[in-house]
Amino acid sequence: WLVDRAGRKLSLLLCSVPFVAGFAVITAAQDLWMLLGGRLLTGLACGVASLVAPVYISEIAYPAVRGLLGSCVQLMVVVGILLAYLAGWVLEWRWLAVLGCAPPSLMLLLMCVMPETPRFLLTQHRRQEAMAALRFLWGSEQGWEDPPIGAEQSFHPALLRQPGIYKPFIIGVSLMAFQQLSGVNAVMFYAETIFEEAKFKDSSLASVVVGVIQVLFTAVAALIMDRAGRRLLLVLSGVVMVFSMSAFGTYFKLTQGGPGNSSHMALSALVSAEPVDASVGLAWLAVGSMCLFIAGFAVGWGPIPWLLMSEIFPLHVKGVATGICVLTNWLMAFLVTKEFSSLMEVLRPYGAFWLASAFCIFSVLFTLFCVPETKGKTLEQITAHFEGR
Repeated sequence: WLVDRAGRKLSLLLCSVPFVAGFAVITAAQDLWMLLGGRLLTGLACGVASLVAPVYISEIAYPAVRGLLGSCVQLMVVVGILLAYLAGWVLEWRWLAVLGCAPPSLMLLLMCVMPETPRFLLTQHRRQEAMAALRFLWGSEQGWEDPPIGAEQSFHPALLRQPGIYKPFIIGVSLMAFQQLSGVNAVMFYAETIFEEAKFKDSSLASVVVGVIQVLFTAVAALIMDRAGRRLLLVLSGVVMVFSMSAFGTYFKLTQGGPGNSSHMALSALVSAEPVDASVGLAWLAVGSMCLFIAGFAVGWGPIPWLLMSEIFPLHVKGVATGICVLTNWLMAFLVTKEFSSLMEVLRPYGAFWLASAFCIFSVLFTLFCVPETKGKTLEQITAHFEGR
């Protein structure tokens, strides 16, 4: 609602308020409820920003570099995570929360000098401002296409019956669901334990290693996005995830011959029951497959669903449609994170990870048969493709 009514720029400005307020509450926290309240505020801001930032970037970006700039959303996310890991080594948590106030404060200041997106301004019948914004962003009006007539109409549920809307809607929601069903959060959950079994002297180093891999391969994806295309990177990423997740499940199969148990203590006990050399060797299989999975995810299924979500929807449904996509993503992330332990008890750990591998296979097939290529196209050309024009 906010992104369609208040606009892209104002939505980003407004979300900096709960970001800063949330971290301020965490900094001053005297009990658990203040911590939860601060987390609630920062979570609210994160939900808004994760929707508005990709939309803003896609609408201001020149088509030839939209993939690069759109991938920078995920790149900045993983850079921020890595910086938080590193800062956590040297800072007490209250000071870490103080540090958390800096990025949203900087965004608040810098966004004040940025224009609203030309496409949103045109939907508000503010053409002169839109062209001024375009010249500020692109330097000229060359390569610009006006949005189609009707882009200013408001969303109505009946619009979902139109091919130009329900097709991208299904693609967007499916991409977000597959991103979380790949099991990425489950892999992150086990990272530190796996590094412990591989006899790393400092298992907390696992977080930094994971963060560095994410940053490096997300940066690679951003650099080649507009050359390789979205479909190719999604397929390549999915294939790597299939094999690495299968190997991860094989590790659990080899180390857990007994009844499945999802706890870290049980995992450590079962692995330690193996001969030391065999245990370390198998743990290195897990480390290798985990790092390969994270690299594969970062190249495609990490950044691209967010990028495509910001590209494929027509202007008049973008707020509602992207909102539902982001809601799907966070809901699936919540369910997978919350229920994965229960799933491991039912299917045993290896079965749960092999199930995630199966979802990765489905994601590759879905990409091959349903996801169109959007590289080098204007947002208007992408809309025309879905409408059959």
